[in-house]
Amino acid sequence: MAASSNSPQSPANPTPDHNAISRGYLDIEQALGGRLMGLGYGKAVKYVYNPIDYAGELHEDFVVKFCRGPKKVLLLGMNPGPWGMGQTGVPFGHVGYARDWLGVRGEVQRPVQEHPKRPALGLTCTRNEVSGDRMWSLLKELSGTPDVLFRHVFLRNYCPVFFLKDTAKNVTPAELRVAERSALEAECDASLVAAVRLLGVEHVVGIGKYATDRTNAALRSAGLEGIKVITLMHPSPINPAANKGWRDIAIDQLTQGGVLHYFKP
Repeated sequence: MAASSNSPQSPANPTPDHNAISRGYLDIEQALGGRLMGLGYGKAVKYVYNPIDYAGELHEDFVVKFCRGPKKVLLLGMNPGPWGMGQTGVPFGHVGYARDWLGVRGEVQRPVQEHPKRPALGLTCTRNEVSGDRMWSLLKELSGTPDVLFRHVFLRNYCPVFFLKDTAKNVTPAELRVAERSALEAECDASLVAAVRLLGVEHVVGIGKYATDRTNAALRSAGLEGIKVITLMHPSPINPAANKGWRDIAIDQLTQGGVLHYFKP
């Protein structure tokens, strides 16, 4: 699984081992997305979006560019937002950072069902989410360049799909009814474990309590030991504490968790 360290590899010419890792990772995610789209989510959920499918060009470009080898740290969000990954195919995928800093390219198709208030516009979308702005601003500040960031770190969402009511209001996985949530979590837990094994992850940073709790449950159920799980405060403006200096809090949590150095040159 580990790539050869005999000589540096050009990002434009990844080795076969790197190709195998990125392809294996995409296979894990695409399989999960397909299984989740086949589940039921109750009467409250009217629309289910799978950006790994309709924004597949963007998502694959992100993975092929930046998931070319083992990763020490996996940043784990809960699930996409309609103006973040829902547009760019990138976790916490602020359009400006995805397009201009990461250099992600591709077109989006139409979701299977699209709410008129939540169109999939891709990199032409002019709306962004505060969470994505805060997250990518910090990552750029810490790493300077994407190559530095993704040398040891990768980003993933525990659940790659998102849910809307008929009003276009978001429904998070944690808000699903127990039966629907349990079925989703069984699939997402298994996929997370597969991704952790493939990438040789040593630290999972759960972005918010739900992501942390699901990581602990998934690793425990799979009997995976020795992987450190820490929590990073979610940058959502819905969280009052995140509106009081989230950057400084996040840096302190990454420092206390012993992973900050992985983000730096």
